[in-house]
Amino acid sequence: MRVLFQTRSTLFTMPGGDTTQVLKTKEFLERLGVEVDISLEAEPDLTDYDLVHVFNLMEPQEIYLQVMNAARQNVPVALSTIYGLYTEFEMKARGGVLGFLNNLIGAQKAEYLKRFIKIILRRKFDKSSWVFITGGYLRLQKKLCKNVSVYLPNSQSEMERVIYDMGLESPKYVVVPNSVDVEMFNTKQSSDEFEQFKGCVLCAAKIDGRKNQLNLIRAMKDLPYKLVLAGKASKNSMYYYKRCLQEADKDKVVFLGQIDHDKLPALYKQAKVHALISWMETPGLVSLEAAYSGCNIVATRKGDTVDYFGNDATYCEPDDIHSIRNAIQTAYNKPYDVGFRDKIKSSFNWNETAKKTLEGYRLILN
Repeated sequence: MRVLFQTRSTLFTMPGGDTTQVLKTKEFLERLGVEVDISLEAEPDLTDYDLVHVFNLMEPQEIYLQVMNAARQNVPVALSTIYGLYTEFEMKARGGVLGFLNNLIGAQKAEYLKRFIKIILRRKFDKSSWVFITGGYLRLQKKLCKNVSVYLPNSQSEMERVIYDMGLESPKYVVVPNSVDVEMFNTKQSSDEFEQFKGCVLCAAKIDGRKNQLNLIRAMKDLPYKLVLAGKASKNSMYYYKRCLQEADKDKVVFLGQIDHDKLPALYKQAKVHALISWMETPGLVSLEAAYSGCNIVATRKGDTVDYFGNDATYCEPDDIHSIRNAIQTAYNKPYDVGFRDKIKSSFNWNETAKKTLEGYRLILN
């Protein structure tokens, strides 16, 4: 079987969670005997491929061209949806002009407007930009979905969102779990570099309003624990980052900046709790990694976290400081459940991800 992976052109220049998903899925599919290539082009020749696998329905403009190219060449398409709108954040917590627009015209239209402004500011007037400008956001998503042969969501609840928002009827799909690289985390990690953070509350995520670090800082002001924030702010989040710096207690809050992924296992091992109290998560790869490394987990219920963590996490409401504080205290004071680690090892590993992905391929090729 020969498969071509396709997705956004900035996959490697602006890496994110989808970058990890693409590279790890490729690695473990190849262990199962599947030949996998990656192309970020819009319209490559697909003569030698059995199917095309595209990623990230949240960024439809480029994968729309890739999907339509596959349709013209009669090659079936698998889609890893990675789909979750931050609608509640945009309506309740965004603030400023964008917050006003979200409430005035709705989140979907505001999403189109944001991306339109980015195209203008970046002066990126290629074919995918014009397709997006003329086709719209939701309309483009629905068009490309008409040419998808099988969906590969990361959870059942994610697929239900896709079905509802895209108006799908009885689509073929296989739930493919988000995963932890258990091989990397099983390797003995030197933790001396982070020894000063032993027993901390950790949040490993980019600093952004959607990830909600400001409310985490506020909730922990009266608690005796050290808070460590591992992540950097994007250019669009600098104002939010400055607010976090202003409200943080300098004796109890540490801003580490971006940490290389291969160093995260050592940092997780020093933390007592990992808190990712986002406005939406699907489910938050860092939460899985932290839980596997021995952290108790504080998470939002918004998104797909419950599908993964069930009763093994402590949940809170992202806009309720009291709820966040209580969740932190509860998670900090309870013992770590080794059974949670075993569950992650057996169900949320890249080998399982590859097997489920291959199951999706066979569903359409057979």
